[in-house]
Amino acid sequence: MAVEKEKKTCGQLMTEWKEFIWNPRTHQFMGRTGSSWALILLFYLVFYGFLTALFTLTMWVMLQTVDQFNPKYQDRLSIPGVMIRPKTDALEITYNMSQTESWEEYVRMLNKFLEAYDNAKQVASNRDCIPGQYNEQVDNGVLNYPKTACQFNRTMLGDCSGLNDTTYGYRDGRPCIIVKMNRVIKFYAGDGKPINVSCLAKKEEDAQKLGEVVMFPPNGNIDLMYFPYYGKKIHVNYTQPVVAVKFLNLTFNYDHHIECRVNAANVNTNDERDKFAGRVAFKIRVNKE
Repeated sequence: MAVEKEKKTCGQLMTEWKEFIWNPRTHQFMGRTGSSWALILLFYLVFYGFLTALFTLTMWVMLQTVDQFNPKYQDRLSIPGVMIRPKTDALEITYNMSQTESWEEYVRMLNKFLEAYDNAKQVASNRDCIPGQYNEQVDNGVLNYPKTACQFNRTMLGDCSGLNDTTYGYRDGRPCIIVKMNRVIKFYAGDGKPINVSCLAKKEEDAQKLGEVVMFPPNGNIDLMYFPYYGKKIHVNYTQPVVAVKFLNLTFNYDHHIECRVNAANVNTNDERDKFAGRVAFKIRVNKE
């Protein structure tokens, strides 16, 4: 016959709980004596101390194999990507000539981007290099840091420099776009041959509607002296070369789909897996009431 357990009162439960927290008869705290708690705390202290030391040693050994100036692997950027300024999320530039607020943000972005190219900053930080040849700076066993960079003056962008026309042509419906090639460490663009950027309508039938396009520097040329790039920590004052594109008489109230490509011997612009490798496509629309 089963014996029914006696139900404990609330007072008995409270007494048992208090004794579990601290038992004055056995001098136990939460069921363990002081020496037992000390051994447990010592064990965890030694255990986690060992894990911390092991992790620290592993990180230290790994860091000894890493060059703080040059990344060991650069596969993702074997071909430089291309981007435009002003940059928008959808790579679409649309505005109305008569509505200043619709294009002044584009002007602000161009001003901010071109600050680093101001002539005074370039002359103070960078040197006047010899055109037509790479600005190669070999260490020869001695770290030659920081590397010197070649001047790319803002005035080289002519009508798209923002110096004479502070609206970059947006107010007059003749907007400027800056095309820049992303930086790739130790990339010798052009493989010793001339480089330039070209911008065309994506569809041949739209070429007439796009109208005349002028490039700065002339013909969209990029000089070899701006390569190679040695990395942010080494090439501290480096500013990559850019090309400005000015649309002189594009058709208003029309969506112009344009593609700009870097024409260089070692830049593949036909990789369908990467739409930004050596090229960039964008849309521009200027509305006129």
